[in-house]
Amino acid sequence: MKNNSQTLQFDTNLLNKYNKSVPRYTSYPPATEFKTTVKEINFRAGIVEGNHKKKPISLYCHIPFCETACYFCGCNTIITKNKRIAPTYLNYLIQDIHQTAALISSARQVNQIHWGGGTPNYLNQQQLDKLFSSLVKNFNIDQKAEVSIEINPRYIDRNYIFFLKRLGFNRISFGIQDFNSTVQEAINRIQPESMLFNVMGWIREAEFEGANVDLIYGLPFQTLETFKETIEKTIKLNPDRIALFNFAYMPWLKAAQKNISETDLPKAAEKLAIFQMTIEKLNHSGYIYIGMDHFAKPNDELAIAQQEGKLHRNFQGYTTKPESDLFAFGVTSISMLNNVYVQNYKGLKSYYKALYSGKLPLDKGVSLHQDDVIRRAIIMELMCQFKLNKSRLEEKYNLDFDKYFAHELVDLKSLEADGLVKLFSDNIGITPSGRLLIRNVASVFDIYLKGRKEQSFSKAI
Repeated sequence: MKNNSQTLQFDTNLLNKYNKSVPRYTSYPPATEFKTTVKEINFRAGIVEGNHKKKPISLYCHIPFCETACYFCGCNTIITKNKRIAPTYLNYLIQDIHQTAALISSARQVNQIHWGGGTPNYLNQQQLDKLFSSLVKNFNIDQKAEVSIEINPRYIDRNYIFFLKRLGFNRISFGIQDFNSTVQEAINRIQPESMLFNVMGWIREAEFEGANVDLIYGLPFQTLETFKETIEKTIKLNPDRIALFNFAYMPWLKAAQKNISETDLPKAAEKLAIFQMTIEKLNHSGYIYIGMDHFAKPNDELAIAQQEGKLHRNFQGYTTKPESDLFAFGVTSISMLNNVYVQNYKGLKSYYKALYSGKLPLDKGVSLHQDDVIRRAIIMELMCQFKLNKSRLEEKYNLDFDKYFAHELVDLKSLEADGLVKLFSDNIGITPSGRLLIRNVASVFDIYLKGRKEQSFSKAI
């Protein structure tokens, strides 16, 4: 398999020019467009459409609880050491699952399950079993489904890892962020190197199909030299996939980040150097640059799917599964159907109150128009395949691409002049430099972007 990432071109001036705040495009339209006018009636209509088409299903369960706050975190979490909060939440979560499942045709198969948070391993083994059993009882799960879970390595042991495997999970991920102790102290997440290697050892011993790790660059006190050590240790850890996230410092949105001083963060030039070094080192070690912030081994299904043009993207990031309806359960979780996205209430009280009343706990969402669907198809193809076949899009949506997107083509010519894209009569190609700035390229087709506050999104690099 050809490793396209080896041809990446790192132009510092170009990256600085385009290092703007843009959406990550795990969906289009992004969650910033959600309105409270979109509620249960829209969601139910989306389910009926999916039932008629017998679309496959992806399931997500959100466990919001964490015992301690990680200062870098941008997730929707509830910080508490009081484990007595879990049983009540679990009961309502199962009711959420049951109420939604009752609307879904049993002929539809589940090909993907993911548990995130928060800290899913905040739950004990009995609670894990109870939640997992509720999914099995309420849905038609494919025996070959990808079943993944995020874990916090600070609160887990070998017995728990093996229990996850016996329960039915086959893929697991955990956050490293940085091996450096000074950085770990600054972000309030102390994880000794021996702990991380022990956890990975247990995962391999339990024979999980895949193990992923997360890294973050741009954290306080990081330098090119210290993060180089983190990358070398990560390579030694030998995960199947690596996610390299750019730290989105937004203390005005995320209260925990107020514990981090902006003066302790690496400067833009240092961040770019870290990013370049990481790509080069992972590339040299055989990892394929999937795009934006993901790397995978050549034999990993993520890399194979991209090579075959079968890679997809949803709220959970890159996925190998075909386009599915994503049903999400738990506070703040987002369901993503073909023509409607909905988000559950963010607060426990509102979430519990809706379910107690027998209602679906939906707070807001967005209904997609035909133009949204077309632009979503373009953005997702660019983000996943790094190219766009214009004629195929014209045929599918019965349009003249150059006329429909005349304004966008003007912007694309500007990107072409900077070497990010190549424009042809029948397709749009992403250059090696453009792969590093794919969010910027995709944003050309984002009709909502001009009306959004730039502070709502992280920087491209």
